[in-house]
Amino acid sequence: MPVKKNLSCCEAEHGAPRKNASQRVFEAARELFYRRGIRAVGIDEIVAEAGVTKPSLYRAFASKDALVAACLEESDKEGRMALDAVMAQTPDDPREQLRGIIRHYGEKMTRPDFRGCPMSNTAVEFPEPGHLARTVLEACKGATHTRIAELTRKLPVDDPGALADGLMLIIEGAMASHHIFGSQGPAASLMATADALIDSYLKAKTA
Repeated sequence: MPVKKNLSCCEAEHGAPRKNASQRVFEAARELFYRRGIRAVGIDEIVAEAGVTKPSLYRAFASKDALVAACLEESDKEGRMALDAVMAQTPDDPREQLRGIIRHYGEKMTRPDFRGCPMSNTAVEFPEPGHLARTVLEACKGATHTRIAELTRKLPVDDPGALADGLMLIIEGAMASHHIFGSQGPAASLMATADALIDSYLKAKTA
């Protein structure tokens, strides 16, 4: 008679790792916050969705604000890694790296589950300066702007800072317009608009 394998507390019957309470809370909260908005989702709903108790949640996260910040930090980490991968495809071509970044955001907006940028959505919900969530999102947006500015400075243009600002405005505007018009509205012109802006700065330098 075969001996049944003794399962550890971290394994399920099929052999896959069993998620602990903090993981379940984190994943449930992140999905709910993005889909429905942060202020619309309460702790009771999160623990019900995660299948845990309130004490389990508060053992992992000191407060709802701390949980929100953790979710944003993970989104930031994933976003940075995605842009790193995009830029690695054309390491010696700053213009193509910029186009790759723009294309990356454009492709995100065509996904059926896209509901805007989680950082921008949070900024609308939490306008209070110094709020824990706002600190995370401001750092994230600042890092993205810095990345774009570093690339525009490598182009032969007279005002790389203004070009970086313009590209950020195009990206943010496209994601904001998606809430109203969807991916087939103004957001569909993201790539063409960014190309036209970059070209205008390059032509102004050579004129």
